[in-house]
Amino acid sequence: MAKKKQKTRALFRKNRSTRARQTDWTRRFEEHGFEEEDTLTGERLTGKGELTRRRTVRGSELDTGDEPGFDIYLEVDSAVCQSGRVLSMHGLASTVEAEDGRLFRCATRRLLKTLSTAQRHVVAAGDRVSFRVVENTDTNTNEGIIERVEPRRGSICRTSGGRQQIIVTNVDQVLIIASAAEPRLKPNLIDRLLITADKSRIRPVVCINKIDLVDPAVLQPLVGVYSQMGYSVLLLSAQSGFGIDRLRRALAGRENVVTGQSGVGKSSLLNAIDPSLDLRVASVSAETEKGRPTTSTARLLPLSCGGYVVDTPGIRQFQLWDVIAEEVAGFFRDLRPYVSHCRFPDCTHTHEAACAVKDAVADGRLDQRRYESYCHLRAGDFG
Repeated sequence: MAKKKQKTRALFRKNRSTRARQTDWTRRFEEHGFEEEDTLTGERLTGKGELTRRRTVRGSELDTGDEPGFDIYLEVDSAVCQSGRVLSMHGLASTVEAEDGRLFRCATRRLLKTLSTAQRHVVAAGDRVSFRVVENTDTNTNEGIIERVEPRRGSICRTSGGRQQIIVTNVDQVLIIASAAEPRLKPNLIDRLLITADKSRIRPVVCINKIDLVDPAVLQPLVGVYSQMGYSVLLLSAQSGFGIDRLRRALAGRENVVTGQSGVGKSSLLNAIDPSLDLRVASVSAETEKGRPTTSTARLLPLSCGGYVVDTPGIRQFQLWDVIAEEVAGFFRDLRPYVSHCRFPDCTHTHEAACAVKDAVADGRLDQRRYESYCHLRAGDFG
């Protein structure tokens, strides 16, 4: 006996249904005067049909934990669909690599796009998807339609316009690129990216580029603070080649993503690791000391040393997603050992008396800059 297909109720966005009320009465009357229409003998308003945002779809409920995704695991026809991975996004279209290496330009099925979700885009670079090939004799390009997004892991996401923007997903290591100078080093941005990495259970590696522009001894206090917390820190120079071999070994065989503000040298470092990538680079503006963006969209690139790397656009602002003030202290590894020693169990570590965290800062056991970064986040400054 065939197994009964699972069905579940899914919530859609408001624009999924047609208009609830007819608004073209004048045009319809001028055309035929309603003579061809049957007279309505009654009207009933319920929460069913076109008046509800819920629909029954073929699939099953899925528990994705803390990972961004869909609560519904849609059912697809395995006979016509094949597996692939999203390499990049271009507007509403995605470039998907099939298991045999062929590239397809894919649209997203309407059912996925209209599911009610907090995500800004339903498909992101790095997604593993099931897609259906579409025959198109007018062009020579391979085309398809994404039918289902597989469960995600290891996602880097931020808040954008009050919604969740997934920069990349299905990675196991994030390289947080900063520059020693031109543009200036922003430790608070590093702190936010470290929180996102820890929250998504991704291994972070702090990379400080352009050390040839400063005295490396100036960076030792910052390097020491992150190293004491167990984070891997690499000092690099794409210009001189310092530390490139070590960075190449850290990337080999992993699924990586590089992130950081514009101008820090993300693309330059990737070109130094693998010259075959031939990524476009640009110099930093002499007037503003800010980078000129050269990467417009996240792209998943294979490495000659094994594994993948996702080159992402420069970040001007990184606002944390799904982090409340009360849990910020739990994401600061250096604050955690002192939290339980405070006098008050609900201590915010900002103004209370007998606070073990503030005492540790005063005694020099906690870095003052890290504590100030915590206070900004605790006050709700997640951007």
